[in-house]
Amino acid sequence: MAMMCKLKTLLHNLETALKLDSLVGDVEDAVSSSVIGKLKSPRGASSEETHLVAISSLKQIEDILTSINKARPQWSRLVSAVDHRIDQALAILRPQAIADHRSLLSSLGWPPPLAGSSLSGKNTGKSPEFSNPLLTMEGELKGKYCVSFLSLCHLQELQIRRKARQLEGYNIVIDLHQPLWVIEELVTPISLATQPHFSKWLDKPEFIFALIFKIARDYVDSMDDILQPWVDKARLVGYSCREEWISAMVASLSTYLAKEIFPKYTEHIESDRLRSSWLQLIDLMISFDKRMQSLLANSGLLISLSEVDNQRSISALSVFCDCPDWLDIWAEIEREEMLEKLKSAIQIEKNWNTKLQVTILMSGSQDYKSPAVSSIFLECLSLLIDRARSLPSISLRYKFIKSTGSPIIQDFLDCLLRRCQESEGLTALADDNAMINVSCSINAARHCESTLTEWCEDIFFLEIETAEGSGVFDEEIKGMKDFQDEWSEKISTVILRGFDARCRDYLKNKKQWQEKSDESRVGLKAFIAALDYLQEKISKLEGELNAIDFTRTWRRVASGVDQLVFNGVIASNTKFSDAGVQRFVSDIDILFGVFSAWCLRPGGFFPKLSEGTRLLRMEEKQLRHELVKGKDKWLQENGIRHLTLLEAEKIGKNRVFVV
Repeated sequence: MAMMCKLKTLLHNLETALKLDSLVGDVEDAVSSSVIGKLKSPRGASSEETHLVAISSLKQIEDILTSINKARPQWSRLVSAVDHRIDQALAILRPQAIADHRSLLSSLGWPPPLAGSSLSGKNTGKSPEFSNPLLTMEGELKGKYCVSFLSLCHLQELQIRRKARQLEGYNIVIDLHQPLWVIEELVTPISLATQPHFSKWLDKPEFIFALIFKIARDYVDSMDDILQPWVDKARLVGYSCREEWISAMVASLSTYLAKEIFPKYTEHIESDRLRSSWLQLIDLMISFDKRMQSLLANSGLLISLSEVDNQRSISALSVFCDCPDWLDIWAEIEREEMLEKLKSAIQIEKNWNTKLQVTILMSGSQDYKSPAVSSIFLECLSLLIDRARSLPSISLRYKFIKSTGSPIIQDFLDCLLRRCQESEGLTALADDNAMINVSCSINAARHCESTLTEWCEDIFFLEIETAEGSGVFDEEIKGMKDFQDEWSEKISTVILRGFDARCRDYLKNKKQWQEKSDESRVGLKAFIAALDYLQEKISKLEGELNAIDFTRTWRRVASGVDQLVFNGVIASNTKFSDAGVQRFVSDIDILFGVFSAWCLRPGGFFPKLSEGTRLLRMEEKQLRHELVKGKDKWLQENGIRHLTLLEAEKIGKNRVFVV
């Protein structure tokens, strides 16, 4: 039985090898016959039938080789030998099939006269005197074209299958999708016919874009109606004739731009006229891409334009994928244009004095009280980002935005910094005008930072972040935040300095906390004056600074006052009598009252003073005996969390109790 199985396997293997040899022989005979026929009668010979025979044999061979790869991987030498002979046959067969196809296209009258796609046509509908050979072909000629069309499609489908099989088992990711050969054969002669016209329009590129769009639009419907059913019949999966036609037309334009237009524009880039021409050319390319993509979308087919490769194939801006140096030039021109525009806006003082009118429509939205110049800056930045959206590659978008947007953001941030430094240098931020100027810059930074953060949550930026591994504006947003922190802290420092200067007599007068009467309270007026100063400054700040930074600033001021008064009075070995405690608690209540305008529980923002006065009001037994015994545990049980044991013990020692 084992011997019988071996014999059957051997016979099957021999049959497979013989069948492969026979089929390869049929292919080689068909190719040879076609070549001989062409040599004998170059014009009269028709090789469609021999091509079909060869293609049929090739498909059978590919089926067998695929099954061998799966069932007999050890037969690699046999597969390699067959592939070698097939490659030789295809090297002759494909050029022949393409040559026959071109001959048939010429017989059909392709390419049609360009006059039929003149620029005088309207934006909708077909051009006047429109003639489409694909629609007018009929009879035997149409049949021959159909056979030739299917032959090329079958050959391409066969090549895709062979490539997929040959790559099987290798850890390589390769896109096997290629431009459709039959569509390329339609576009190539049109591209050649347009060259003489294009050479006359080097200084008027808008005519070049208009002509390409006209041709693409005039013939796109016949791609769906006539050619798509044939492609489906050839079982070329994943191909849309409309998409391939539009892609090939865009590719022909991109090739011409790369060879003729851009080299000329880069020769004398320092010229203002050429720099202006650059921007006009980019505008034309972006507009052209949008029109072509809308033409594609009009098919009603679900085509994934979001895929990077597909976007690149239907974008004239794909020239930058192969020539990144040109992207650098474009980015430089855009950057300088926007910087000049922003510089003009910055120099107009009215743009700093005029605040943006914001209507708060929903809870959570903010009025940043930002100057109009911040809106102008964001508009400039938004325009550059919109330009980047048109680029067909994520890496190009990232590079363009970083080359244009980042320097502009940094320039604006530097401007805000200079204005703050000028105000600080003149008055050390002591007067109201200086504080208003700094608040204006902080508001502008807050508005810009918030807008940039919101933009970065858009899918456009998230895709870039995923691909590049970092956020587009992470560094710039951090710079805006650091600027706000630095200058809001400086404002709070100036206010605290003023408060300290005004209540110095109050803090130095230690006797007032030991006396029974108020006669020795010479520093009370100073304390009241200091509180008036605080209230005035913070109220002024509330009207000028955005809500977020205002809250952070007054809380920082409260924290500073807490430390200042606590260290100056309670922690400075001051003796407190019962009357002194009452006076001090009353003073602190007035302090809390000042800040009650901005919070419901001001005591929470003065933790040291709140806990210090609580200890001062305790009875002797609690403050001295129980504290000494319980120490840290006693502090926790009595809710003292912001004072150390040493500070609490010092307060206990300085408390004077009446015996």
